[in-house]
Amino acid sequence: MRFTLDRREAAQGTVDAIAVGLPERAEKEDAFPRALAREDQAFGKLLSAAWERREIRGKRKEATTFHRPDGKGRLLVVGLGPRTQVDVETVRNAAAESVRALKGRGARTLGFKLSSFTNERIPAETAVRALVDGAGLGGYEFLRYKTSHEGKVEEVTVFLGDEAAREEAPLRKALEQEETLIESVLWTRDIANVPADTATPEWLAEQARGLSKESGVKVTVFDEKKLAEMNCGGILGVGSGSSHPPRLIILEYAGGARSGKTVAVVGKGITFDSGGISLKPAEGMSNMKFDKSGACAVLGVVRAAAALKVPPRVIGVMACAENLPGPSSYRPGDVLRTHTGKTIEVLNTDAEGRVVLSDALGYVIEKYHPDQVIDLATLTGACVIALGPDIAGLMSNDEALAQSLLDASHQTGEAVWRLPVTDTHREMVKSEVGDVRNSTEIRSGGALTAAAFLENFVGSTSWAHLDIAGPGYNEPPTARFVPSYFNRGATAFGVRLVTRYLMTPPR
Repeated sequence: MRFTLDRREAAQGTVDAIAVGLPERAEKEDAFPRALAREDQAFGKLLSAAWERREIRGKRKEATTFHRPDGKGRLLVVGLGPRTQVDVETVRNAAAESVRALKGRGARTLGFKLSSFTNERIPAETAVRALVDGAGLGGYEFLRYKTSHEGKVEEVTVFLGDEAAREEAPLRKALEQEETLIESVLWTRDIANVPADTATPEWLAEQARGLSKESGVKVTVFDEKKLAEMNCGGILGVGSGSSHPPRLIILEYAGGARSGKTVAVVGKGITFDSGGISLKPAEGMSNMKFDKSGACAVLGVVRAAAALKVPPRVIGVMACAENLPGPSSYRPGDVLRTHTGKTIEVLNTDAEGRVVLSDALGYVIEKYHPDQVIDLATLTGACVIALGPDIAGLMSNDEALAQSLLDASHQTGEAVWRLPVTDTHREMVKSEVGDVRNSTEIRSGGALTAAAFLENFVGSTSWAHLDIAGPGYNEPPTARFVPSYFNRGATAFGVRLVTRYLMTPPR
């Protein structure tokens, strides 16, 4: 999808469809909105007639199409809900709903009337970014395995109108930045949606090598032999039951500033998670192709960081393995020795994500001495139970880093909730056989004990853990409850959030 700015009023445009946002009509509100006067005139007073008949009310997810009497285009009136509740997330969802409403209806080009999506809380630049977010993400489809598909919106224009045209330069910069970021998100979704028969650990390494050729980031891939030399017993143990051996993939972006901090971004890349010998139930197991979402997000973050030339140096780490039962699988009761030398008592082979991350975290801290480490992982079902399908859990040992990620969350709409890690959780993951154990006999607080486990491998380094098990991918049963720009399947959650953090100057 391509995005452009146009200084003109939307009614003067030549796009196939124009979308305008309409706040919900108050019960006794009779006067037709002055903001839609030009569009009403261009469409032969059809809007005001529909207003009088209360056919358009501005309720959320309400989308009403009007066709020009001369046949030269159509107008889509998108409901924004109660005026006092319209925020930037409302705009993202409205943009996504606009694109989806036009799918398969012969509209290749779409224009947004910017002024109809701004208010005292949503300045023009924020609205532009939200429209690009919503339209780009909402229009995404995974088509790799489709032999045919319906036509959809391919080009989006944001019409500034007379007032916003005076801000054209900063608005154009905002649009171009957001378009670049969204392109990396969609690229990430395409990778994360590929099933495990193709998306093996080595295939993910190939995607990283391709990124190296495209953007110039340095890529290093450690195979199973090198991992053995590095004493990465965690990732080797998890991948031992598969015919596709594990890989540890390192991506290095030098940074846009001559001197600045180094941020390591680490992702769980389980290309398929059967649970291993601690086999998962069959129901929902097909979704375990998405257990690589954290590692795929790392790819997307590094790609976006290089394209946007963010100031920090960024080290991306992808811990990739396939967790299958087999004659050489690791077993409950095994003790694995990790890269740091710390040992893990395995009580459940389905608690494998934290095991591969132990080697990834230990290696990147020892090798690169980053100022900060952020990991992303579809780690625990407990986090989904606690926060639902659209909110990630955030656990951190650094208040400033946690707050900065929360600030980035507010900007991007990728929802995050801070959760605690206490001494109780730290005690619960101590092992009587090794240093730590990868599971506990107490079911409660599973997301917190998982974070307490990871904390053992970061030491005093500033660290934040994002459990994206809920928003990492979207299933049909929850689709109607999550944001409209969440497509079915992999969402690439975290790419916008972490990239926005990397783009933000330090306080």
